[in-house]
Amino acid sequence: MIKTINPATEEVIKEYHFLDHRQVTQQIEKTHAAQLTWQKTGFEIRAEKMRKAAEVLRRNKAIYARLMADEMGKPLADGESEAEKCAWVCDYYAENAMEFLKNEIIPSDALKSMVVFQPLGIVLAIMPWNFPFWQVFRFAAPSLMAGNGALLKHAPNVFGCAEAIARIFIEAGFPEGLFQNLIIDTDMAARVIENDHVKAVTLTGSTRAGQAVAAKAGACLKKTVLELGGSDPYIVLEDANIREAAKICTASRLINNGQSCISAKRFIIQKAIGERFLNMLVTEMEAASYGNPLAPGTQLGPMARADLGDALHQQVQKSIDMGARCLTGGKIPEGKGYFYPPTVLTNVREGMPAYHEEVFGPVACVIEVDTEAEAIAIANDSNFGLGAAIFTSDLAKAENMASESLEAGSCFINALVKSDPRLPFGGIKESGYGRELSHFGIREFVNIKTVYIA
Repeated sequence: MIKTINPATEEVIKEYHFLDHRQVTQQIEKTHAAQLTWQKTGFEIRAEKMRKAAEVLRRNKAIYARLMADEMGKPLADGESEAEKCAWVCDYYAENAMEFLKNEIIPSDALKSMVVFQPLGIVLAIMPWNFPFWQVFRFAAPSLMAGNGALLKHAPNVFGCAEAIARIFIEAGFPEGLFQNLIIDTDMAARVIENDHVKAVTLTGSTRAGQAVAAKAGACLKKTVLELGGSDPYIVLEDANIREAAKICTASRLINNGQSCISAKRFIIQKAIGERFLNMLVTEMEAASYGNPLAPGTQLGPMARADLGDALHQQVQKSIDMGARCLTGGKIPEGKGYFYPPTVLTNVREGMPAYHEEVFGPVACVIEVDTEAEAIAIANDSNFGLGAAIFTSDLAKAENMASESLEAGSCFINALVKSDPRLPFGGIKESGYGRELSHFGIREFVNIKTVYIA
């Protein structure tokens, strides 16, 4: 049994009992049967139901926002935006999946040679709590449109969100059992991976979780796509619009209370503008309100769990002990709830947690450099490689840096890093492998089959 706890009030929301192996096996069998029928349906039928899922999401966005606020502390406005984005990805794949997966004729010495795309079967999705709807839908929309079935193992603190998502697909008219939510623990997830009907696994989570899932899936010779942690560098060059850069950097750092893999985490600033940028950054960070996620105007809710807030504070304190300067924040407020204030650390140097580790909360870690070459070197001096951003007025230079120099899956110029259904999303190094979204994402979980006619 596990309890979900409201991170703003520390009150127990609901208790859940984990499924046993027999119950899980029965659910997998049900999904397998539904998928065999589903893969025979045409794209028009799949698209019709996916569009209905988008309608359900938009119609009930206030309900889903309240659920996210209660379970993991997301402010209501952000929760509604998340539901809207999920509807967007449903509509996007309803519109484009058939084109993305149509047969491709490839000239060769054959009478005819082509590539066809066929579903794999059941895909297990192991998803995190920080974007409890979006992370699921950016996987589910392309996978179901490709003809696959889906099993969801969600994070334990958002099991209510997981149940709501499963109901969305039923309400939209998808076959019963095609998408199923499994209330299971990590050990049972490993047994699900072993099941013969499960053909692939996708995970969004920590690097350590990705390593464990990849090892298990690899032992079973099953495909994986991993979107793991990040410590995104945001480089601000001396010719940048400093005020605009400070606003965008703050917005990125505070996305989802800083609990986002692709939020700005390391701010690499040229010294010529260091003091001006820091002053603006502190002003922007201090202007962000935090508190009750149900209250109108709240920008930041609590950390999603008590242990996450404790770990964040330890990173901050250890970095300060090693010489970092705290310009604002850095203290846990009194009272109920797992709140942590917007914090700015400067004088961040190699060896500190703020330099090397993923700081998963509203803490900006500032590193000053002399040259552009030094900025790139520090940006790449990380085990992670998810996203990166550059701020400069020289767009040609920035494009070259983004394309040729920065080690990341996504590089944005004069903008914050974000996911978009039209663009591939994923990382390199310890940030994972494989891609989600766009035509690249829907082709991750299909059999790319060559057909050759002599």
